[in-house]
Amino acid sequence: MHTSKLKQMILNAQFAVIIAIIAQITIPLGPIPLTGQTFAVGLAATILGGWNSMIAVCIYLLMGLIGVPVFAGFSAGIGALLGPTGGFLIGFIFNAFTTGWILEKTKFNLSWAILANLIGALITLLFGTIWLKYGTGIDWSSAFTGGFLPFILPGVVKALLAAFFGTAVRNRLKKGAYLKDDSFK
Repeated sequence: MHTSKLKQMILNAQFAVIIAIIAQITIPLGPIPLTGQTFAVGLAATILGGWNSMIAVCIYLLMGLIGVPVFAGFSAGIGALLGPTGGFLIGFIFNAFTTGWILEKTKFNLSWAILANLIGALITLLFGTIWLKYGTGIDWSSAFTGGFLPFILPGVVKALLAAFFGTAVRNRLKKGAYLKDDSFK
């Protein structure tokens, strides 16, 4: 196996673990807690790009699915994916890919990272709200009030932090010769 491919696989797995660790930063907020997961997904996407951050998120979700307690509150299993927060978890896949893809198609700088992370956070909220509505049978107003509205401001803050720290880490990795160009391919 080529050394750069092995390094990339290791980075993807490391980011799956980083997401799992940061997911444990949780503030209870009704049935859907405020967690560090969205920040961690944005951080991964800003550093790794679209495809690799999506792989990291899928590894993270797979770990949780097979029973490793990596989801918020050290939860795991199919119940977590099928429960009220399952849409947010599934939304992380599309958040990671879209955020990273935008940066790959534009530039890995702070301005683009902020925009990409805001779009990614919105994607997560949309998936979560739609899932909440259909998964629990509540009306749209209740789903919006419970799964979207309270998370807008925290989502913006996490997107800004992910953009700032993600671009800083990515730039350090480039200077340290971990990256040769603007992609991890």
